[in-house]
Amino acid sequence: MLRQVTDGVLIHQSEFCQSNAIVVQGRSGVLLIDPGIRGAEMVALADDLHELGQPVVAGFSTHPHWDHLLWHPKLGSVPRYGTARCAATVRALLSDAHWKDRIAKVVPPDIAAQMPLSLFGPISGLPAGTAQVPWDGPQVWILEHQAHAPGHASLLVPERKVLVAGDMLSDVLIPMLDLNAADPIADYLAALRRLEGAAGDIDVFIPGHGSAGGIDQLQTRIGQDRAYVHTLRDAGVFYDRRVGSSAAFDWVSGVHERQVQHFAQRRGRGGAPG
Repeated sequence: MLRQVTDGVLIHQSEFCQSNAIVVQGRSGVLLIDPGIRGAEMVALADDLHELGQPVVAGFSTHPHWDHLLWHPKLGSVPRYGTARCAATVRALLSDAHWKDRIAKVVPPDIAAQMPLSLFGPISGLPAGTAQVPWDGPQVWILEHQAHAPGHASLLVPERKVLVAGDMLSDVLIPMLDLNAADPIADYLAALRRLEGAAGDIDVFIPGHGSAGGIDQLQTRIGQDRAYVHTLRDAGVFYDRRVGSSAAFDWVSGVHERQVQHFAQRRGRGGAPG
């Protein structure tokens, strides 16, 4: 079910990892950001938009991870955008004849059975440096960074005073760094600074997973994520309710341990932790 978070912006939250599909209303239809997981959820979303008289006129994937690249025929055949680097990463994945097998390794089996792959991933990469999503609606500014995944984009909608954070600023997931990057710590901290710089223009932020919040909560989330990344960098002691016994999802502790081990190994090889 769609829920309005502010004027002209609605979300649909999946049961899977509290994933948020974001709808921004425009003049002739809506921009649909990270549309969902299960096929039935996307059908319900399409039906809700039809009842509102708001067809999907464009889509956007914030980054090239499987759960942000899905689509359904009922959502329509419309341009689906991402950053140039996001689209290049997706093209590289789809060029592998065994890409479905690669996806199957990271998707829970019960989700895979409900996840449509017929329209998986045909993202149109916007030219490098593109500042706004090209669509007939309120300005949507692209805040590209390299935290979490190549070509990750958070989106700022000034007219609605909304920040769509992508897979950052979650209250249920820890920062998940791109461990294949040359300097994942620096990338993540730079992205947090960029989102912090946008904070003065918003009233509401929406993470890719978890609860939306207001400006006061935004500062708290940025602080939590920065503290986690600093502790990871400095091999400190973690005090983060998103891992351990208070975690919303058991598997997050496994991700946390892999990150801790990754940077411990880098330090052991004499390399910088970032």
